[in-house]
Parts: sequence; structure tokens; C-alpha cells
Amino acid sequence: MEQLSIEANGLEFAALADGPADGPLALCLHGFPDTAYTWRHLLPELAAAGYRAVAPFMRGYAPTAIPADGRYQTGALARDANELHQALGGSADAVLIGHDWGAAATYGAIAHQPERWRKAVTASVPPLGSVAESFLTYSQLHRSWYMFFFQSPLAEIALPVDDWVFLDRLWADWSPGYDAAVDVAHVKDAIATPERIEAAIGYYRAQFDPSRHHPELAAEQAATTAMPSVPVLYLHGVDDGCFALEAIGDPLAHLPASSELSVIERAGHFVTLENPEQVNARILSFLSD
Repeated sequence: MEQLSIEANGLEFAALADGPADGPLALCLHGFPDTAYTWRHLLPELAAAGYRAVAPFMRGYAPTAIPADGRYQTGALARDANELHQALGGSADAVLIGHDWGAAATYGAIAHQPERWRKAVTASVPPLGSVAESFLTYSQLHRSWYMFFFQSPLAEIALPVDDWVFLDRLWADWSPGYDAAVDVAHVKDAIATPERIEAAIGYYRAQFDPSRHHPELAAEQAATTAMPSVPVLYLHGVDDGCFALEAIGDPLAHLPASSELSVIERAGHFVTLENPEQVNARILSFLSD
């Protein structure tokens, strides 16, 4: 895979890339606690199918720059996706693929500027409307404790303690039985400094604090909860320890009629890594239709 540097939305993004330079763009967005390497199994498959597959490190994750304006709301992530499309020379046949926070960014990007994207794939975080009620159940709140802990100033202190055991335990809880040593090592590199830790946590603080939302991103922010018009394939792991399968509601009720839902066996939260054969085949089939 190549390593790229891309200027988009006022930031210098680092990215991994594969595939022909003149192929349709397939932009792949990661979540937390993760990096662009989460797509290492999918990028070559997309490249073999003729796509120009690009996986940026999301804003704040090294080696991508830390945004000087400190914007981490989901609307900023959606704008990043659309601006990366522009910077990479994408056209109307581009596809957008997002996992976790990348999924949230995808919903906003395709709803705000649907003309840029032919299809989209999201994984492990369904549309917000689909989980509006189930998120408040005891079972899901128990799984989502970290979101609330991240509102505390103790979070920055806790993450790197004891060689980042916090990350080891999250991955073990969210993807039971998966050996995440390589992936966690990449995350440690990506958020190794206090400023990087604050950036990663900033996504969650902006999620719960509207005062961190910027007026100029109002349209993109509103789009993150709007019904998109672009067809979406939604993937969810049977053993997801972060977002329980029984808590995802009915994602298809909040997506266009041409969208699809696929439950992935032998996978938890990090579906692209745990069962890449099934996930890659499902994605490529959806994109080829």
C-alpha cells in the first residue's frame, strides 16, 4: 500500500492507499480506538476490483494533523469526507465506507452531499434514529460507559496508564477472542501524545456538548441525523461487545429502500478485521450491484 498526504478541509491528512490512480474512489473511514490500518484487508480487495481505495487517518490521529480549531463534532467528520472526495478527484461513482465514528461521518457526508457518492457501507454504528430508544436501556448504557467517562478530565490520564491497558481491555471487550496486539500498537502510535489523546476523546465530548458545535457546520451536523438518499449496506457483528446486536433497532427503517443489512458471524465490533473474508465479499457484492 502507498502512503499519501492530502490537504483537505484545512487539514493535512495522512492516508493509506491502493489501486489504480484512475479508478473510482473508495474512501474508507476508521473509528475509535482504531486507525487506517483497520482497512488493511479490504483495501487490496477494493484495488483488485478497480477502485482507488484510500483510508485516511481521521482528524487528530497521527500522522494526520491535529485541527487547530479543535473541531471534532460529527459534522466536521462529514465535511472531512466530502472534502477528501474533492481533494482526491472523486466523481459521482465514488463510494464511502465507514466503521464506528467513520460510520457516523458517512451518514452525514452522504446526506449532505449525495451527489458525490454512488453507494455507502457502514459498520458497527447504525443510524442514530435506529438506536434512539435502545441506547438508554441498562444493558446498552453498561456497554457505553466509556462515552460518559470520556467527559471527565480523568480520561486523558487514564488512557496511557500501564502501557495503555485501557485500549487492550476495550478491544478485548468489544471483539472477544480477537488478537488485537497489532491493531492496538497502531492506535498507541496514533494517539501517543497528550494532544492526540485529547483529540481522540474530543469526538465524544463534542457528541454530548452542543457548545462544541460550530455554526458554520450546522448543515453537516443536521445531515448526520437525516435520512440519506444514497443506498447503504449496514454491517454488524453478532458478538459486538460495544454495541449489542439486540440494541441496533431497525437500521433499514432509517436508510433508503435500496439499502441492505448484513449480520456478520464470528465477529464482534471490529468486523473488518475479525471476519475479513465474509465482510469483504459482502461489501464487494453490494458495490457491484
